[in-house]
Amino acid sequence: MTLAHQRSLARPSKVLVTGEFEFSAADFNAIAEIAKAQAGIDLAESKATLVYSRLAKRLRALGLKSFAEYCDTVCQNEEERGGMIAALTTNVTRFFREPHHFEHLRKNILEPLTDQVRKGRRLRLWSAACSTGQEPYSMALTVLSVFPDAAERDIRILATDLNPHVVAHGKSGIYRKDELADVPQNMRAKWFEPVAGDSDSMRVSDTARALVSFRELNLMGSWPFKGPFDAVFCRNVVIYFDRDTQSVIWRRLSGLIEDDGALYIGHSERVSGPAVSVLKADGITSYRKKAGLRP
Repeated sequence: MTLAHQRSLARPSKVLVTGEFEFSAADFNAIAEIAKAQAGIDLAESKATLVYSRLAKRLRALGLKSFAEYCDTVCQNEEERGGMIAALTTNVTRFFREPHHFEHLRKNILEPLTDQVRKGRRLRLWSAACSTGQEPYSMALTVLSVFPDAAERDIRILATDLNPHVVAHGKSGIYRKDELADVPQNMRAKWFEPVAGDSDSMRVSDTARALVSFRELNLMGSWPFKGPFDAVFCRNVVIYFDRDTQSVIWRRLSGLIEDDGALYIGHSERVSGPAVSVLKADGITSYRKKAGLRP
C-alpha cells in the first residue's frame, strides 16, 4: 500500500465510482501514484470511471473483494504492477496505421539510402511502442519493398513495449485474416503464409520476421542501446504522460536518431521541450533530425 493510500485511509475518502466494487478517491490516488512511478502515466481524476472499468477485471481475475486489497497487491507484486499498467494502456493498432508515415519512410528515408545500404551501410529502425506487432511488421514490409534482399543486408528493426503479453504476440507473428485488410494484396501474397490447423489466421513469413527483434522495454526506465536509428516510430504513447515527461521522452528519442533520420508520432501529439531545437517538421506528424545537433 502506498504512503498516500495509508494516509487517505486515516480519514474519510469520497467515493468516485459505485458498483460491484467501491472505488474511492484514496484508491484512485494510490493507483495513479503507482502508474506515474511505474510507467509515467498521468491519470486525472476525471478518468476514474475508465480506471475502474479497466481494473475491475483484474480484481475479478485475482478474486479480490475491494480496490484497497488490489492496491496492496499491486504494491507487493511486481508482476501485477505490470498487469495493471497493461490494463490501463490501450493497445489499439493495425497494419499500416497512418499510411502516410510508411510512405514517408519509404520515399524519404529508405530509398535515398539504397546505394549506401547496398554498399554495406547499416540501417536501424525502432518501433518504440510496438503493441502486438503490426507496426514493426509494417515497417519490415516497407523495408522489403525497397530491399527485397534485406536478409542479406545489415538491416534490423527493434520493436519494444512494456507489456510482455503484446510482445509475445508480436513475436509469434500470427494474425487473423481480417487484421490483414490494410496490407496490400501483393504484400499479403508474398510475405504471409498459412498457419497449420488455423484457417482463419496467417503468419508473417520467416524472412520478414527475421528483420524484427522484439524486446520488453519501459520507456521510463533505462534504454540498453545507443542507436543511432534512421527512423523511430513512437506513436500515441506520450499522450499518457504529463508535459514534463513528454519533453524528456522527446529529448531522449531525438538523441538516438541519426542526422536526417525521422521521428513519427501520433496524430494528436506534438514534439515539445529541448527536442524542438533539433527536430524539424517534415510532413504530417513526421519530423527529421537536423544535422550536427544534439538536444
